[in-house]
Amino acid sequence: MYRIGFGYDVHPLVKDRKLTLGGIQIEHTVGTMGHSDADVLLHAICDAMLGALALGDIGQHFPDHSVKYKDIDSKVLLAESFKLIHDRGWRIANLDTTLCLEKPKVMPYIPEMQNIISSILKIESQQVSVKATTNEKMGFVGREEGVAAYAVVLLERV
Repeated sequence: MYRIGFGYDVHPLVKDRKLTLGGIQIEHTVGTMGHSDADVLLHAICDAMLGALALGDIGQHFPDHSVKYKDIDSKVLLAESFKLIHDRGWRIANLDTTLCLEKPKVMPYIPEMQNIISSILKIESQQVSVKATTNEKMGFVGREEGVAAYAVVLLERV
């Protein structure tokens, strides 16, 4: 038996914040603003996994009004989201993601992102696709006001 989940997340870009994407900090002049470390890629993956099993969304499980999650490393949120699906008898068959941002170019970081994500999700790095694209200077992403991420996950019954 299989289940498919879709996730989306967006965070504004601001000065004096770190840019964390796919579990790694990337040097840049601005970073993502959020209650946690604002890692849009990991947040979209969490939502995809939770959505596949109709378990709600990341905000229900890790509310942004809770001091417990203030500035938390999103790798912890990913691990907790994975535990929720794993404990219900599911595993990841594959994961496909897309980061949307104008700058910086993230292609050099993608293999490390895949390794981090696959390690947390207990799968091979070949089961994790991380792609990046620009918005061709259109919209909030194109104006470099924010970063967006999409994720689709296929779960299979253990």
